[in-house]
Amino acid sequence: MVLDDAGTMHEVTTFRHDVKTDGRHAEVAFGASLDEDLARRDFTINAIAYHPQREELHDPFEGQLDLKRGLVRAVGEPDQRMREDRLRALRGIRFAGRFGFHIEPATWRAIIGSAPHLGRLSGERVLQELTKTMQQVEKPSVSMLWWRESGALRTLLPVIADAPDERFEALDHLPRGVGAEEPGRTLDRLAMLFFGSAPAAVRNALGVLKCSNAQQGWITALANAHAEIAAAVDAVLAERLPTATEVRRWVAAVGRMRSGSFFGLVRALHGARALRENGMAVAERADTCLAMASHAAFHEPVELSDLAVSGDDLVRAGVPAGPELGLTLRRLLEFVLEDPARNQRDLLLGRAVVSEPPGRG
Repeated sequence: MVLDDAGTMHEVTTFRHDVKTDGRHAEVAFGASLDEDLARRDFTINAIAYHPQREELHDPFEGQLDLKRGLVRAVGEPDQRMREDRLRALRGIRFAGRFGFHIEPATWRAIIGSAPHLGRLSGERVLQELTKTMQQVEKPSVSMLWWRESGALRTLLPVIADAPDERFEALDHLPRGVGAEEPGRTLDRLAMLFFGSAPAAVRNALGVLKCSNAQQGWITALANAHAEIAAAVDAVLAERLPTATEVRRWVAAVGRMRSGSFFGLVRALHGARALRENGMAVAERADTCLAMASHAAFHEPVELSDLAVSGDDLVRAGVPAGPELGLTLRRLLEFVLEDPARNQRDLLLGRAVVSEPPGRG
C-alpha cells in the first residue's frame, strides 16, 4: 500500500498469473506480463489498465466496449474463470444489478454451471456479497431473482429458494441506506429476504452465513413477529384501516424498537403486491398503518415498562409475587392498550387489587 501526495492509499503489486486454484484461493507466480495479469481478472470491465504518466489505457479484452454496451462478460473462457474463483458468479450478478447491465450469454451459462459448487464459499463471503448487493444496488430484486434463476439460492440459502417473487420485489420498495442510515436500512433489506420463512429455518440460515449475534437477533425477531401477527395485519389491511387499539396491540407484540422495521417490511410487501395486482388501496392503508405504528411506539404506552405502576407497586398493594404478578401486569397492559388514557397509577392499582386471578371465583 502506497500513499500519494494527497494521502490516498493505492495497492501496488507485481504482475502475476495463476499457477493453481481451489475455486477460491489461488497460488500465483510473479514476473508475468501486463496482458497475463489482466487475463486473470474476472470480467472485462475489471481488466482495463491505465498508465498515469503516459495517460494511456490498455484494454486487451474490450472492457470499454462492454461498458458502453452495458454488458458483464467474463475474461476469456467463462467456465474457466468461474472454476478459478466461485465467488465470481455472485460478483457478476451484483455488478449487473448495480449498473443495470446485462450478463453475456456464455458468462450466464458459466454462472449457472458454477451454482452447484458455491457451497465451497464461506458463509462470511456469501454474507458479504448479499450485504454489498443490499448496499449498492438500488433495486435488488433483479439480482436476487438472478440468484434464484442461476441456482445459487438453492445451493446457498435453500430456506428462501422457493420464496414468492413478491418478497424479492419488495426489496425495491425499501430505500437504500445513505450515510448514517445505511446500516439499519441494509439490515431491513436483509431481513426482507427471510420475512415469511419459518423462524427456526431462518435462525439456522443466519448461523450458516455467520451473521453477528445482533443481526441474527434482529432478523429472527422480525421473522417471529411475521409468524405471529402478519396474517392478522394483512387480514385487516385487506378490508380497512386498523383501529388505534389494533395498532397498539401489534406494536406491543412486535416491540417498540422493532415496530418501525416490521411495519416498513409490511408496507414494502404491499407495495410490491400493488404493482403486481394493479391495486393501491391496500398499499396506501399499509402506509398509514406504518405512520400509526410509529406514533404508537414512541408516544403511547405499549410495553410493561410504560405502565404507571411497577411490579413492586403491585406487591405493596397486595398482589402476590410470582406468576400471578406477571399475569396481572400483562392484564393491566392490555387494559391500557385499549385506551392509553387509562394509564393512571390509582386506576391501575385499583384494577389490580379487585381483579380475580384466572381460575378463581
